[in-house]
Amino acid sequence: MFRIGFVLLLAAAGVVGVAEMASADTPLGKVFDTERRAIDSQPDDRLASLMTRPDLSVEYSPQWLASQSFKASGSDWRCLAEALYFEARGESVKGQFAVAEVILNRVDSGVYPDDVCAVVHQGTGRKYQCQFTYTCDGHEEVIAEPSAFKRVGKIAYLMVSGAPRPLTKGATHYHTRAVSPRWARRLSHTASIGVHEFYRMPTRLSSN
Repeated sequence: MFRIGFVLLLAAAGVVGVAEMASADTPLGKVFDTERRAIDSQPDDRLASLMTRPDLSVEYSPQWLASQSFKASGSDWRCLAEALYFEARGESVKGQFAVAEVILNRVDSGVYPDDVCAVVHQGTGRKYQCQFTYTCDGHEEVIAEPSAFKRVGKIAYLMVSGAPRPLTKGATHYHTRAVSPRWARRLSHTASIGVHEFYRMPTRLSSN
């Protein structure tokens, strides 16, 4: 899979749909420094290649998505579909694709786990100290809306199959509009989609 991003932040304990940057005992600045060093270590041609995607056309509409076939395709698909269901099933199709972009961008970071399941479940086991609140909020994960899961399952299938990621412009972090986390001031805002604001780490400047 392609590699670009970093990790989502949990802006406030218990806020569903926002992911946490790091455990409580990790200084925020240290995590940012680690991520920046990881970006700076990549050659320019490698960074450019990470922004390319296979030629797979996508339309961000309910009608188009309904016309797509539904295929379950392994653990990455399942974990991404579950994350979209619990994190973004109330979002528009475009908003759900955007959240999927961030998850896969984080998988591609080279800093965090390099498969979807490991990223989604990173930190699970400590209440509200995980990457995605639904995995550590103490509530049972029950898929009670099969039709909603089928929709996000299609999105997950398209994304793990290499669908383009143009919506969030390489975003690796997001938060809901209900909160205004301090960390957002240190990142580059890339998009506003649905109820979420999207961000990425500032990119380095090329030297001559």
